[in-house]
This record gives sequence, C-alpha cells and structure tokens, in this order.
Amino acid sequence: MKFLRFLLLFSIACIAITSCQKNEQQTVHEKIGKDTTSILDSLIIIRRDLHQYPEVAGNEKRTSQIIANYLTALGLEVKTGIAGYGVIGILEGNPTGKKIAWRADMDAIPSNFKDPVSFKSLNKGIQHGCGHDAHVTIGLGIAKILSMNIDSVDGTIYFIFQPEEETFKGAKNMVNSDFFSELELDEVYGLHITALPVGVIATKPNEVFAYQKRIQFNFDKELKEENISELYSKIRTKISRVKEKTSPWKTDLAFDPAIGITNPKTIFNDYLFMEENFILDSTETEYQLKSFLYETNNSNVNNLLPEIENIINSTTYRENYKTSFYIQENPTVLNDKNLTQAATSTLNLIYGDQTVQKDYGQIPYFNDDFYYFQQKTPGVYFLLGGSNNDKGIIAMNHAPNFQVDEKSIKTGVQVFSSLIIERSQNSQK
Repeated sequence: MKFLRFLLLFSIACIAITSCQKNEQQTVHEKIGKDTTSILDSLIIIRRDLHQYPEVAGNEKRTSQIIANYLTALGLEVKTGIAGYGVIGILEGNPTGKKIAWRADMDAIPSNFKDPVSFKSLNKGIQHGCGHDAHVTIGLGIAKILSMNIDSVDGTIYFIFQPEEETFKGAKNMVNSDFFSELELDEVYGLHITALPVGVIATKPNEVFAYQKRIQFNFDKELKEENISELYSKIRTKISRVKEKTSPWKTDLAFDPAIGITNPKTIFNDYLFMEENFILDSTETEYQLKSFLYETNNSNVNNLLPEIENIINSTTYRENYKTSFYIQENPTVLNDKNLTQAATSTLNLIYGDQTVQKDYGQIPYFNDDFYYFQQKTPGVYFLLGGSNNDKGIIAMNHAPNFQVDEKSIKTGVQVFSSLIIERSQNSQK
C-alpha cells in the first residue's frame, strides 16, 4: 500500500514538474513577444537609416560601426575587422550550453532601380535592393531580445554580421579567418527576406536553391554569329528538363501559393534550364559564348558538360567547336537535414503548426554564401516573407520597386529569438 502511495505521489510530482517547465517555457516566449513589440520602433529606425546609407560589398564601414556600437551598448564582447568589415558579437549565457551562431549579411547592391520608399538611398547608384538592411536589423533585434532574457540563454551565442555576400566572398573569408576557426560552433542559423507574404517562414532540408553554373563555349572565328545563336538555341532546347507548360525561370512564380515553393505541387522541384540570353565575346582567334544554367539535381551536374558536348558534336558545327567549361560554380545553400527538422518542430511547437512552412522547391537565380558556414557547422537557412500585396509591397530581391513590409522584422526577431533560446537549452547536438 505504501509503495502504491509512493508511485502515486511520484507521478503527481512528475506531472507537476513537467507542467511547470512547459508554463515556464511559454512564459519566456510570451515575454519575448512583448519585448519584441517594445523595441520594434527603435529597430525600424535603424533599418531605415541603413537603407538610406547603403554600402556595397567590401565597403561596409559605416554599417559595421553601427553594428559594433549597438552590440557594445548591449554589453556583448565585440570583435571587429574580421575578413574586412565583419563583426561578431558574443553573448555569454549560463555556463553550460551550446555554441550557437546567428548570421546576417550587411552589404547592398549597385542599383539605380526605382526605390518607392520615403527613406530612399542617399548614396547614388547603391541600394539595399536585396533586403540586407532588414537582415542586419533582425540580427541586432535578436541580440537585444536575448540580452533582455539572458537568464534563459544557455551557452554562448555568436552574432555574425558578414560583409561581401553579394560577391560570394564574405562568408568564405570569415570562415577562414583565425578567430572564426577557433569558435567550434555547434549550430548556425540565418535567413533571407523573400517575396513570400509577410509573416511566412519557410525552409527545407538539403538544397534551398538550384545549382547555378556559368558555362563558356569556345568556337573558331569561321563560325558566324547567327550560327552560334542557332546552335545555342538547340542546346537549350535539348538539355532543358521542365514540367510541361511550366516556366521555372519566372522567379515571381516561386512565391505563388498555387505553384510556388510552399505548394507540394510546385513547379520548382525538378528542372534544368539554360538562360535565354547569353554574352558573346570575341578575340582575334575565337568566339566565347557565356551563359548560366540551373539544375536542381546535384547528381546530374557532372553530366551536363559531356551532354552538351554530345549535342554540339551531333551538329554540322562540330568542326568549329573548341571546348566548353564552367567559369563560375558557386555552391548552393545546403541545410542540415536533422537540424532543419529539429528547428522546424521547435518553432511549430511554440507558435503553432504552420509557423514554419515546408519549402518544396529550389529557387533559380538566387543563392547565398551562407553555404560556407554550413561547410563547417550544421546550419539552417530560412526564407522570411516580406511582401504585402494589399499594401503594394513586393519584396522581390534585385528587382525594381523592391520593398519590405517592416512587420517582417518583428516576425524575424521574435520567432528566431525563441528558436535560439530553445536550441541553447537542448543538450542534443
């Protein structure tokens, strides 16, 4: 009888402890929501300032100073001058825990596109037309929220503000820096503003974008330019692999709920195509045709050049053909499968089942050098919606009239602050 009473009391105690833990966790995330709301206006001021004073890759001096000053004011240890203008803020939580990094890129793009906002760029020919001003702001916001909730943070959190993403140099240079090589991170996270609706977060395991290759064909000068154009058209037609009556090269469709990346029937999950346009350079002895191709299937990438060569050799122009080779082969973002599942489950448990939607496709044209961090550390890259059709705001990166609904800043700060806190408390690696 005493034993049964003991079991009953023990069970009640376990239930009570579990309930308290759940309530404590929920209280933390409720506080994160309130804290995010309380700092949102100040974050928007920062974002708009960054938008007005954009700096291209390798010239992010002012941006890095703003970041360093903000992190220093929070009491973080701050490292500057990493791989150029890179900044890393270090937040120390409770002694036992993981080493987790949040990465934000900071550079702008050369652009003269129309910028419809009232706080448009004051630096002629330079714009934040890819959303990196919002990325920096979200990163600073997460640092602020975690500082405000430091008792709930275990381990060490590194806030990595990376220069030169647009040139695909910054991440690789930071990863190869002496300081970074000593960090031995357990996990790394990052995001990118996209044309998904504001409030939507999406991700997937493995490749997020298509493999992008820039290819060059060399022909002798006996071949006429119109013949080269004809041959290129034939190569494009024969090598293409797209679903019937679909156009995966139209990137705006990637965010269409009916056929875009968040739909299981997306048209962006199995394709190969070459761009319609190409560049034709000429030397004294040869023509050089240059173009991009996009392939979702990594196992097929190594077969593409031989396949193209076979197509050329089957034509009457084979005698004029010299060689073909890749002149640019950037890697693509590659999410860790297990960590993607864990992060998605964590956020859906906290904020609801559809907080993180599944991405079923791979977007062409876009890419991110976040991959270089993932080479060293398991990482997850999220797509964050920044569009609001009702307001006429379309966050289509590198496009005219690019805008970001600033509600996405709140979403990014709140949701990913919660993720980092939960992952810092999770002992499983």
